[in-house]
Amino acid sequence: METKPRIDGLTNELSIYANEGHWTGNEGQLRRYTLRTDGFASVYAPVAGGEMQTKPLTFEGNELAVNFASSAGGFIQIIIHDIDDKPIDGFGIDNSVPLFGDTIQRTVRWKNGSDVSKLAGQPVRLRIVLYDAHLYSLTFR
Repeated sequence: METKPRIDGLTNELSIYANEGHWTGNEGQLRRYTLRTDGFASVYAPVAGGEMQTKPLTFEGNELAVNFASSAGGFIQIIIHDIDDKPIDGFGIDNSVPLFGDTIQRTVRWKNGSDVSKLAGQPVRLRIVLYDAHLYSLTFR
């Protein structure tokens, strides 16, 4: 079930409750386990870094949002390529603003802002560079 976190300002989490210890003849106890929202699987890269690239995709929307978590020293960057695998002007590695932290919905930014609407409807590839970070999901909105 979705529950509010114990610390104000954090995003909701998924809670799983389990009864344990009842098989020992004792009363047992109820234990609560938590998972991040939409965080069942991720692409991960260690401190040494790594990257992944999507297949060509088309999208609708004005911006790209990601669900990710990085260490204090880790980050992710997203580069948008054309289908010939060349970075699109304004969306290359030099323009990509590094994202760090732990959030289920952060808007991706480049030096010229977050608006990707001029690329909507045409095939593109996303190249995601990660350093000590997990990428759980991404969505255009």
